Amino acid sequence: MQRRTFLTSAASLAALGLVPGSALADAATYQRFHAAWKRDPTLAVYADTVGRQSGAARILGSIPQDLNGVFFRNGPGRFELGGERHHHWFDGDGFAQRWQIAGGKVSHIGKFVETERFGEENAAGQFLYPSFGTWVGRRGVKTNDTMNAANTNLLPFNGRVYALWEGGSATEVDPATLATVGIKTWNEDMKSMPFSAHPKIDPDGGMWNFGAFSGGDRLALYRIGADGQVLKTAMVKVPQLAMVHDFVVSAQHLIFLVPPYDVLPAEGKSFAEQHHWAGSGAAARPMRVVVVSKASMEVRQVFELPPHMVFHFGNAFDDGATTRFDVVLHEGDALHDVGLVMQGERQKNTPTRGFAAQVTLDYASGRATMARLFGASEFPRVMPQVVSARHRQLALLSSSARNADIVLDTVNLVGTDTGKADSYRFDAGWQVEEHVLVPRANARSETDGYLVGVAQDTKRGQTVMTVFDAARVKAGPLALARLPYRAPHCFHGNFLAS
Repeated sequence: MQRRTFLTSAASLAALGLVPGSALADAATYQRFHAAWKRDPTLAVYADTVGRQSGAARILGSIPQDLNGVFFRNGPGRFELGGERHHHWFDGDGFAQRWQIAGGKVSHIGKFVETERFGEENAAGQFLYPSFGTWVGRRGVKTNDTMNAANTNLLPFNGRVYALWEGGSATEVDPATLATVGIKTWNEDMKSMPFSAHPKIDPDGGMWNFGAFSGGDRLALYRIGADGQVLKTAMVKVPQLAMVHDFVVSAQHLIFLVPPYDVLPAEGKSFAEQHHWAGSGAAARPMRVVVVSKASMEVRQVFELPPHMVFHFGNAFDDGATTRFDVVLHEGDALHDVGLVMQGERQKNTPTRGFAAQVTLDYASGRATMARLFGASEFPRVMPQVVSARHRQLALLSSSARNADIVLDTVNLVGTDTGKADSYRFDAGWQVEEHVLVPRANARSETDGYLVGVAQDTKRGQTVMTVFDAARVKAGPLALARLPYRAPHCFHGNFLAS
């Protein structure tokens, strides 16, 4: 895999934010956010969190008797230290959360993932290391895992649970207590390698994942068996590789979208700041679709689409001589825009800011075409039993037209064949997190189950777990499990049935 070559190359280290430099003070970001928070109390969702949380939820409605298990969630929880504040939402230290559902009752615990970075910065009382969107260089970086925030996803796999961050290793946590176990090394070749926070689990229980070397023009590919053993790895060349956060798998392919950014390594610049949007103007570059064969783990074909930024995919399936997949696309430099909330600025809720689409790749003609599925949205998910196979339902979050700024307040289940949406909008003052589809035992369809997620009631300062009947989302939640406190806003998670 030429691991050592890429981990020690100047381009790779710079793209990961590992080149030594001086600290960039962000006390001004701290001051701007707190001033904005006084004007807009709903920004509390992005406020700092201190310490461990635990409590029982008060149930409104009724938790279905056949919904039992653990809903694992993860997201950034600490943004401030020593009077400074991170510049980007993706920078905060990971705060793992565990929602236990049993016998109609719900309990919650939350705990910071005790990474190397978290421990050393705690002891120092200030930020020491670079983050995704904030440059800090007070202390030298040894490996990618020195700056590992473990803040993006919480994945149950093979009896263990992993906090994931895309720039370095998975971090194992205890499934019951969330206590940090330590860095997971799948094998020596993968030690400290980038490991995406969006692995895909096949119907057989095995895992596909990747690591992106933005600025180093390489994708590392990983195939891990259901027993946790590494079955195959590869490194493929992708010229002008920028940030790739997620991917999608079909029965035969791994599919990546490469947005049009120029990655320009520079001392004293964070990973995000090294990305320069190249999708506008007369010289705008297209977005590329890179298709890798699962069988050979080599690039099969590259397609082009109009320039967009992309974070998340839905699902993919092979359809004769074509492959089709769902993706949420954003107009312009969304990588920069999504970080503005750290200084108290929200993005405007314009109808042209993006959309969800189904893309069809025709291998014979070399053409990629897009069909619009839904308007501006995010956090697409499908039922786990249809991953890499034909699917017809896609869960999405959106911001209703009543909002001048982007506030995700609506849960949608969209038919990918019909475009019809079954939707529920929460009341003003609510902000919704990613919702996942949970099948009933022996489910007969993609709506035979539940849509489970988390929402922030900003008026009460409380976090609420939500449960919908996947066949009747419009009817509203079957149950709301309300905590007596606010837990950090999470990015991603997964449900593990008991």
